[in-house]
Amino acid sequence: MSIPANLKYTKDHEWIKIDGTIATVGITDFAQGELGDIVYVDITSVGQTLNQHDVFGTVEAVKTVSDLFMPLSGKVVEFNKDLEGNPEKVNNDPYGEGWMVKVEISSATEVNSLLSADEYKELIGK
Repeated sequence: MSIPANLKYTKDHEWIKIDGTIATVGITDFAQGELGDIVYVDITSVGQTLNQHDVFGTVEAVKTVSDLFMPLSGKVVEFNKDLEGNPEKVNNDPYGEGWMVKVEISSATEVNSLLSADEYKELIGK
């Protein structure tokens, strides 16, 4: 299982890559493994400004639907449209082609509340 050291993480199993004021968000390798085969990603929050911990969409696997939570407050500026026809990219490449949204961060101080790779490994018992 991959847990890249250059990313930040949430207790809800989202990963965050920060580039200036833009954060790319997806679900972790651990999360996709727990969910199983992902069949649909539903993101309807593009253009919306959401608070940290708000639901920004859902991911549907064969057996369950899970909410996706905003790791940082901000405006959802982009959805990975490749996931519309290829939701399995989340399973196959969760930290690359399986990214979900890009968010314009509105509160840089919230980054301090995110987990490091080591803290996330401890959270999931790895």
